[in-house]
Amino acid sequence: MINRKETFLQPAMPKDFYWFNEPARYQLGAGLEIYTNEKTDFWQKTYYGFQRDDGHCLLTSQPGDFSLMTQVEFRPKEKYDQCGLIVRGDRENWIKVSTEYEDEKCSRLGSVVTNLGFSDWATQDLPSNHKEMSYRISKNGSDFLLEYSFDSQNWAQLRVTHLHKKFEQLEIGVYACSPIGKDFWCRFKIVEIAQNQWFPPAE
Repeated sequence: MINRKETFLQPAMPKDFYWFNEPARYQLGAGLEIYTNEKTDFWQKTYYGFQRDDGHCLLTSQPGDFSLMTQVEFRPKEKYDQCGLIVRGDRENWIKVSTEYEDEKCSRLGSVVTNLGFSDWATQDLPSNHKEMSYRISKNGSDFLLEYSFDSQNWAQLRVTHLHKKFEQLEIGVYACSPIGKDFWCRFKIVEIAQNQWFPPAE
């Protein structure tokens, strides 16, 4: 559904949203709060050799083009704790954007794009004192613009990317995982699905 805003202020799950890998502990009513299960992650094959598809996602199905945005606060505990947006065709074709915790000084703002079963990881360093971020993914055909913001007003580009496999509709929403630890807490304050406003440059 285009032009939809969810703030999770009610105790019931919003209509048409559903869990992929439901966490053992979460709550609604003051945003969507997630406490991650132990050793959860999303990654396929590249470099590390392993395949993981057991992070927590709250998703809804979306055809066509769209703009997906969230604002999330988080309190990481262990290396690689992360939360953000995800756009998913299937286990071998998906995009996620988040901030991954490294240590008390440095984290990695970035994204993973997985095409045909192989993941990449594009990052930039970010001080770990940032405990709240906004992310946006805009879809135009099979192309995607990934952005971040510290205030949900001023947006900066992370990357432009592409999904090689075509899907009539995608599962889109928010995710959280803790590849090493457990009970990583995050609170999604808003999830907004809107008309895509990103267009490629004119020829």
